[in-house]
Order: sequence, then C-alpha cells, then structure tokens
Amino acid sequence: MSLTWLYPVSILFLAGFSEEIQQSGVINIGSILSFGTINGRVAKIAMTAAVEDVNSDSSVLGGRKLVLSMHDSNYSGFLDIMGALQYMETDTVAIIGPQTSVMAHVIAHFANELHVPLLSFTALDPSITPFQYPYFIQTAPTDLYQIAAIADMISYFGYREVIAIFTDDDKNRNGITILGDILAERRAKISYKATIPPEPAPIRDHVMEELLNIRMMEPRVIVVNTYTKTGFMVFDIAQNLGMVDKGYVWIATNWLSAAMDATQILPDTANSIQGVLTLRLHIPDSKRKRAFASRWNKLSNGSIGLNTYGLYAYDTVWIIANAVKLFLAHGSTISFSNYSSLNVLGGRVLNLSALSIFDGGQMLLSNIVQTNMRGLTGPIEFNPDRSMKRPAYDILNVIGNGFRQIGYWSNYSGLSVDPPETLYSRQANRSSSNQKLYGVLWPGKTEVKPRGWVFPNNGKRLRIGVPNRVSYKDFVSLDNHTGLIHGYCIDVFLAAIKLLPYAVPHEFILFGDGLKNPSYTELVRMITSNVFDAAVGDIAIVANRTKIVDFTQPYIESGLVVVVPVRKLHSSAWAFLRPFTPSMWGVTAAFFLLVGVVVWILEHRVNNEFRGPLKKQLVTLLWFSFSTMFFAQRENTMSTLGRIVLIIWLFVVLIINSSYTASLTSILTVQQLSSSINGIESLITSNDPIGFQVGSFAENYLREELDIAKSRLVPLGSPEAYADALERRIVAAVVDEQPYIDLFLSKYCKFRVVGQPFTRSGWGFAFPRDSPLAIDMSTAILSLSENGELQKIDDKWLNKSMCGPQPQISQSDQLNLESFWGLFLKEEVTSNRLKRKRTGNSTVCQGKET
Repeated sequence: MSLTWLYPVSILFLAGFSEEIQQSGVINIGSILSFGTINGRVAKIAMTAAVEDVNSDSSVLGGRKLVLSMHDSNYSGFLDIMGALQYMETDTVAIIGPQTSVMAHVIAHFANELHVPLLSFTALDPSITPFQYPYFIQTAPTDLYQIAAIADMISYFGYREVIAIFTDDDKNRNGITILGDILAERRAKISYKATIPPEPAPIRDHVMEELLNIRMMEPRVIVVNTYTKTGFMVFDIAQNLGMVDKGYVWIATNWLSAAMDATQILPDTANSIQGVLTLRLHIPDSKRKRAFASRWNKLSNGSIGLNTYGLYAYDTVWIIANAVKLFLAHGSTISFSNYSSLNVLGGRVLNLSALSIFDGGQMLLSNIVQTNMRGLTGPIEFNPDRSMKRPAYDILNVIGNGFRQIGYWSNYSGLSVDPPETLYSRQANRSSSNQKLYGVLWPGKTEVKPRGWVFPNNGKRLRIGVPNRVSYKDFVSLDNHTGLIHGYCIDVFLAAIKLLPYAVPHEFILFGDGLKNPSYTELVRMITSNVFDAAVGDIAIVANRTKIVDFTQPYIESGLVVVVPVRKLHSSAWAFLRPFTPSMWGVTAAFFLLVGVVVWILEHRVNNEFRGPLKKQLVTLLWFSFSTMFFAQRENTMSTLGRIVLIIWLFVVLIINSSYTASLTSILTVQQLSSSINGIESLITSNDPIGFQVGSFAENYLREELDIAKSRLVPLGSPEAYADALERRIVAAVVDEQPYIDLFLSKYCKFRVVGQPFTRSGWGFAFPRDSPLAIDMSTAILSLSENGELQKIDDKWLNKSMCGPQPQISQSDQLNLESFWGLFLKEEVTSNRLKRKRTGNSTVCQGKET
C-alpha cells in the first residue's frame, strides 16, 4: 500500500529525528503505547523489567545491549503514526505496539513497507490477518477466542437473545460482529447493538440514552465490549437506573478484569459491578510467574498492580530478544537501506531519506513466528496462521472488591472447572454434557439464574391472534353478549399463563372474516410478519409451520382420521352364512370332499366299509366327508395312513367349528355396522369424493402427501355440513383432526371413525422463533397435565357425548380365507403325500403278484 498520504504530515516531524543513533553493540527496539492508560502503565513497567533482565544475561545477546525507546501516543492516533515514523528512521529492528487495533491497521502498512516487525499484545482485532499485514504479530490470543468464550457462556446458561454495548471502533465492532455470527449458528442472536463513541471522550448523555432504551427492551443479557473508562461509565449509569439488579445478566470482556487486577476499585464503582461475569487471559501457575509477581511491588513502587497485559508485555520483549539472538547466531548483521521509492512524489523531491528498510526484517520476522519458548504466560508458540497456541481464559464472577473464579474456557475443551493445562493430555470433549461451571452470584445477590428476558416495559400488550371460527366454537369463539373470547383453547392458555412466575399482559385479536374458518397457516405467518406476537387456538403442529415459528408442548393430541356413514345390519334367514366369506365357504367345502377322496383311496383296498358297488362307495365317500364336520363319521379307518389324514383333518375341523361358532354368536348378539370404507387406504383407492374442514391443514396433506386429486376434495364448513354431505352421499368420507371428529360424533351418532389415525400430531400455541415464552409455556402446560387441571378443562368443553358406546364395524368380524389357509395347506400336503405313498405301495404289490 502506498504511504504517500502521510508524506506532508511526516515532513513536519522527521526533521527532529534524523540523527543516526545506531551504535555498535546496541539493538534498538521501540514501543508505542498510551502510558496514561492502566494497561499502558503496567506494560511500561513490565517491558522495562524485561529489558533489564535481557541485558543482565549475557548469553542472550552476546554482550550486546537491548535499548527500548518508549513513545507515549497519549490516546492520539496522530501521535501513534509519528512515533512509528520516528522509530523507522532510527534503525529500530522491532516495534512493540500500537495499543489499539485501529492504529494497528494503519501502522502495519509502514511495517510492511520498511520490513520492521510490529508486535502487539493489546491490538487483538482478529481481522488483522498475516495475509494483509505480514509484519504484524499479535503476541496474545486474539479477541476471536474471547468472543467464542462469551458465546459458549451464553449457550451454557441457555440464553437466546443478548444486547451488545460496545465502543464503535474496529476492535470492538469486529468482536461484536463475530459474536453475532457465532450466536446465529446456535439459533441465538444479538437483538440490539448500542454503540458508544471511542475514547478518550465518551459522552455520558449518549450512554444514558442508550441504557434507557435498553431498559425498555425484552432481553436482559448484556455484553459490554469496550475500554476501561467507558466500561465503568456504563456500569455507573446502569447502577443508577436500577439495571444491575435481579433479572439482569452482565458479561464484560477482559477490560474489567485487567482494570480490577491493576487498580483499587472505589466502593461506588465496586457496587455497580456486583454479579458481573468477566474474563481474564488464563496464565498457568509457574515459579517464574510467582517470582515476577513478588518483584512487582518493588518494580512499580506500589503505584499499580500487575495484570495479564503486564505479563504479555514482558514476554513480548523476550520474544524479540530471542529472535534477535537467533538472527545473530546465524551470522546475520543488522543493517538498513534507503527507501528510494520515497524520494520522488508527483514530480517534487521530498526529504524522506531518513526512512530506511531493515535488511534483515524478513529473517527476524521468521524467527519471531517460529518462537518456541516458555515465558511468564506459559508456553509461547504460534500456529501457522500466527495465532497463539492453546488460548484460554479464566471466567470470573465479580463479588465485593474482587473475583470468584467459576471456571475456565479453552479452545481445546470449552467450559470446564478444571484448569486447561490439565485437559490437554485428555481427548478433547466439547459436548454439551461436558461443559461445566461453578455457581454464579448474579446481580441482586441471587444465586437463582436469571431468566434472561422480560416483557418489554413499554406499555404494550402481547398481541395474540385467535382464529375467528364459524364452526366447532367449543374450541374458540367470541361471546357476543360479553365481548370476550372463550373456549377450550383459551382456557388452556389462561390456565398456563397463571402458572408463569411473571405477568404476561396480553390481548386477544380475532383473525378471520367470521364467514368461514380462516387459514391457520396464514395465521401462523402473521407472527413472522410482526402482526401478532403469538397465536392461540386449535393450531395443529405440522412441519411447514414449525419452520417459521416455535410451538409449545402440545396440550391435546391430534391426528387425521376418516369418518364414514354406517348402516345397521339386521339378522336374516341367511345370517348363519355371514361368519364366512364366500371364498371361505367354497374352500372349506372343497377340502371336505378332498379329504373324503383321500381317505377312500387309502381305505377301499383294505377296508370293507369303503367297498361295494360304485353308488354305495360314492355315498360312503360323501357321507364320510361331511360327517367329519360334526365328528359323526361311522366308518372306521383301518390303514395307518388313513388315520393320520383323518387326525389332521379333525384338528382343522375343530378350529373351523370354534371360529364359526364365535363369529356367529357375535353377529347374532351384538349390534353391527358396516361400511364399504375401512380406512385411509381403501378411501384413497376408491376414487370417491372426500370432505375436509375449511381452513384445516387436511386439504394440503391429502393433496401433497397422499397425492389425492383436488377434484375429489370437497370443502365443508361445519359439523352440520359434514352430516348432510355424508347422509346425501355427496362425499364418501370426511377427513379431519381427531378433536373435531370427537366433538362431531358426540352429537351425530350415525357416523363412525374407521381405521386408525394416519397422522400423529397435536395442538400448540405459536410464538416467534426462539421466543423464551414458548419454553416457559411448555413447562406450564406440562404442569397442567400433571396436576389434572388440563383434564378438567377437557371435561368442561369436550366431554358432551349424546351417543351410546360406539358399535362395532362388522367388516372386522367376518372370517375370511386368510385366517385358515395354513390349516388347509397342511391338510392338502399331508393328504397328497400319503395318497402317493399308498399308490406306490399298491403298484409294488401288484408287481409281486404278477
């Protein structure tokens, strides 16, 4: 990228910094930080200590001296740029900084052009990639991991909507964008983003206005991604507005832990952050860390405490020192060349010759990214994308003037109560069941997890769409006398609302013209278009609706059934023939004759009772065959084969007689109904017209799922229309949901359900996607079911049967061939085998006589 846009500015400042300071045995590095900030103050002390430790160890740089120059940008991006230009004209081999990601995007272009590695432990915007900025290295985990940890916390506690408050700059804005993307993958979302102007001058009135807006909103989970000064201002105002209290969840990024570790928080400030959750970069415990912490009070003269940024600042100096050591060990020399491309610009010669390219910048950069050392922060190593290996965070709960640690987060295993370094030897497990944290003391000093949302305090009621039915008004209808909407579904909803631990202000709004039943799918769609906040009524939970809204637990079972007209079957002179179908009668008679023939073949040669004139043998055969029906055969069987056939046949006759007797008894003693349709299968193949309720999903199901032609479907608007169409044979059957049919059959006794329900579903209340109210209402419905209240409501509205017990359908009582073909098959096989055996024996005997 061209740097020409900075040339006019740089001319004014470079004159004072043109003197060559590179001396033999001196290695210059620089830092660009705002030393008036907490992190800047801590980093200054830590970097100074690191330089002293490097120079005190002659084995590191071989007697050379590491010189660290510090440039205070004092919150100014302009001074950040001037500091970078200053270092790049004084033969500096590496720069630590800048402090903010906004300036890192700018100064990294200088580093790219002049081959000077730029290292930062605070500018952690994940959008600063090595592909665009190859000479920029982040020496602490990027904010991508901190945001991922916050997203895991939100998911762990089961929250679906959050509000983000953030400083409107690259670092914080990008972090919130990433958080929104991660939450969207988990069916959660950022419902509102409150932006705050960047430091150093946040506007208190602006923050007040944003918090007042947030207080009127539904979500109560708030993520604060900003800087120290702005963050404390947000909590101070929130405390005054009563927003750091029961029902709220506050999550702050690691700016809060860094400030509390380094400074003594004032009592008023501490009161404003009680119960807040925050994160801190996890530093494994070590002797070196403890030793440095014990030195800190002396190093800082007690002016400020040590936070994680101080440890990373110390290690950053050592990363550079070790990279330079390796650079020198390979025989390389530190040299700089003029950047001739800056000599000419637009035909004018500018005095920019002081800027020079670090000849060994590429090698030093390579040494830095190949770092493999152990520092105060633990093992230091970079991934191929230059991110830090094994990032981890402590998860902290603010209590009093300090923290209580409730767990850890690592990119390896997610949330855990065990330190991450103890988990690396185990197999990674990111399953939800393995995510654990200790208990939290939430704002308001409660250990009960906040619900995370409330109804917005804006005077609006929940707009609930209710179908304006013209039939089956027991489920939902408008009382013309009182003007109130009532019915079975309304009673269930109101009973569930009473069980919620909070008030739900609402109003019912009728949907439909009152002339016909409305489309329930259209009613559900009105929720997605924000016309209604919910829908209550006899709304079936079907697949296409669940794609656009969330339903509660079903409060009544449903499913499509087939209703047909039936006629009573009266006894007649031929009633005794009804237990068997014609095919059963024919096959039974045939087998009587078959068995008689087989027995005659087996017996007539050895049994005189089966001999004689042809007429006598024919009469004997017929008599013997049919007398076995009553076990009254007079002829004795003498052959072994004949006896075997007869025993098997008598067993078959016993089964047939018993079944016939039972079926005939049922036919003559129980009232019977008959219908040509016995279920959805026979209805589909009949090609007869089918009735359905106007507005029901049954029409789409019959057409799309069962592929029934639209011309066969007849819309019907009321139970009276059902009865009329069935009686007049306008339709052969009506297909509707079970609750409607139960109510229909309680009044109309000439019709019956045939077959089984061919869909399984239920009715529920519809809410917008990811609405927490749907979950709470489901729990309330389950409670109604368990305490018996749901059954009482059912008895009140739906238990109105005017008919007696449902008669049986005769189709299932008639016996057919399928029930007995196995017996007949067995008899036939046995008879044939014995007959062939007998015939074979006779042939052998005749041969011997011959």
